[in-house]
Amino acid sequence: MDTPLYFRQLLAGRDFGEDDPVACQMQNFVYLIGDRRVGECFVVDPAWAVRDLVDLAGRDGMRVTGALVTHYHPDHVGGELWGHEIDGLPTLMEVAPCPVHCHRLEADGIRKVTGVSASDLVTHGSGDTVRCGDVEIELLHTPGHTPGSLCFRVAGSLVSGDTLFLQGCGRVDLPGGDSDQMFASLQKLKTLPDSCVVFPGHAYSGAQAPMGDLLGQNHYLRVADLEMWRQMFG
Repeated sequence: MDTPLYFRQLLAGRDFGEDDPVACQMQNFVYLIGDRRVGECFVVDPAWAVRDLVDLAGRDGMRVTGALVTHYHPDHVGGELWGHEIDGLPTLMEVAPCPVHCHRLEADGIRKVTGVSASDLVTHGSGDTVRCGDVEIELLHTPGHTPGSLCFRVAGSLVSGDTLFLQGCGRVDLPGGDSDQMFASLQKLKTLPDSCVVFPGHAYSGAQAPMGDLLGQNHYLRVADLEMWRQMFG
C-alpha cells in the first residue's frame, strides 16, 4: 500500500459487543489506528467488548500495542454506568497489556472508574505526539466535556471523542464540564483544514464528515461570540 496507515471505525453493538443492549443504545465508536507495515495499532477508547476489539485487530493482522483515551467516562474506558458494568481498560490490560495514553487531567478519573494502575497510564499535555510504527498521532487538548478531554489528529483526520459530534458537541453539565472551555475548544477545532475528516465518539448523527461541512451544518460551530454562546447554555 502507498500509506502504512491502518484506520478502522467500529460501532459498539454492531461491529462488536452485539449482545450488549446498552452498547447498542449508547452508540459508541471505537477506533483502531496504526501502521500496517509493522502490524501494530492503538485502540481509541476501548470499551464494551475489549476481547472482540483485540480479535478484530488480529484478524486484520494487527496487534494492539497501545490505547488512546479521549476522556474518563465509563462508556469510553469501562466501569459502572447506571448499574451496568462496562468492559474496558482492565480487560485490555489482561489480554493485551500496553501503555494507556491520556491527558494528565484525566488520569485520576480513569483510575477511579476503571481501577487500572497509575503505572498503566502515560500522561500527556496538549500538542504531544505518539507514534505507532511510522504513523504519528497528535494529541489536542479540548476541555469542556471533561477537563482533560483529548482529540486525536492523524493523517488528515480527527478523532473527536465527545468534544465534537457531526450535529452537536459534548455535554457540559456533567461533573468537570465547563461551557466556556467547550466554546474555546470548538473555536480551536474550527481552525483545522476544511478537508480534515471528523470521526466522532458516538454515532448520534452520522459516522464522519469533513470539517468544511460541519462548519456549515453544526450550529455549535457557527457561534463565534462567547456571550452568545453563554446565552445558549443559560
